[in-house]
Amino acid sequence: MRQTRNAERTRRAVLDAATAVILEKGSAVTLAQVASAAGVSKSGLIHHFGNRDQLVLAVVEDVYEQFRARVLEHLDLSENYPGKLLRAYVRALGAGSTEAVAVRDLTSAVSWNGLYTIPAVAALVDEQNAEWSKQFAADGLSAERIQVVRRAAEGVAAAAVIGDEDAESIATAVGLLLDLATDGTFRSPL
Repeated sequence: MRQTRNAERTRRAVLDAATAVILEKGSAVTLAQVASAAGVSKSGLIHHFGNRDQLVLAVVEDVYEQFRARVLEHLDLSENYPGKLLRAYVRALGAGSTEAVAVRDLTSAVSWNGLYTIPAVAALVDEQNAEWSKQFAADGLSAERIQVVRRAAEGVAAAAVIGDEDAESIATAVGLLLDLATDGTFRSPL
């Protein structure tokens, strides 16, 4: 049992370190850089992940899992009207959670830093986008409304990370998006 806990701790440390290094280096990341950042040997890292592409894939999977959990934490089961999951998504992104930031940053890294050239990563990103789209569509809002609210929420999250908006303006944007994901009209004056 103790050995399993140590392996889990090591895996977690490697995933956390790899996330940070990937965000900094993109596709130029090396196993040696990740091993150094995680405080493990390169051979220990290879023992857990096999090779660089498998490590990158594991990082992207981990970030998506953490983000999905964060969205579900924001799901309000008392909201018995369409758009419940989309509103949880907006709340999670608007909260500026570490996972939301990591998803946005990794999405950028996948697109702009060459990670998308790893076939398994490209497939995972496409799969995740399709899964979110499918789940939002089942939530009862029109495809057009979902697209506008989803992409706007992702933009608000990006603005929060970059520092282009202050906390008050982000909260206002999130409130407006929640209104739009509810009944299509803004309850707050614009």
